[in-house]
Amino acid sequence: MSEPVVSSRAPEPVGAYPHARRAGNLLFLSGVGPRVRGSKEIPGVTLAPDGSVASYDIELQCRNCFANVRAVVEDAGARWEDVVDVTVFLTDIRRDFAAYNRIYAEHFAGPGNPNPTRTTLGISALPTPIAVEVKAIVALR
Repeated sequence: MSEPVVSSRAPEPVGAYPHARRAGNLLFLSGVGPRVRGSKEIPGVTLAPDGSVASYDIELQCRNCFANVRAVVEDAGARWEDVVDVTVFLTDIRRDFAAYNRIYAEHFAGPGNPNPTRTTLGISALPTPIAVEVKAIVALR
């Protein structure tokens, strides 16, 4: 048996799915992007007149993703330190990996951070004009 978790602080999902699902002692987060709750704003993205991405700031998008993941984790009653696994999707891994890796370390590595296992994938696109999306698994206490 599992139960959905909806965050009041993270951006609304772009499809028919919850922010996360609790199953036993685990919390499984859906993919979380950098959007701002209550709007379609994507921080750091400049769109061209045809709606394509003209430019983006991967550091700002990463910071927003990690803040949104933290909001879902905390709104589910868990702690940041309990994140055990992270999967990250980058639409331009060659261009963005170094910046993403640096920002990731600020949030997940070192004293007081969860230091979870990690998988980073380079993919061709995400459903909205974002450059990064994060999934996570949390061990509940």
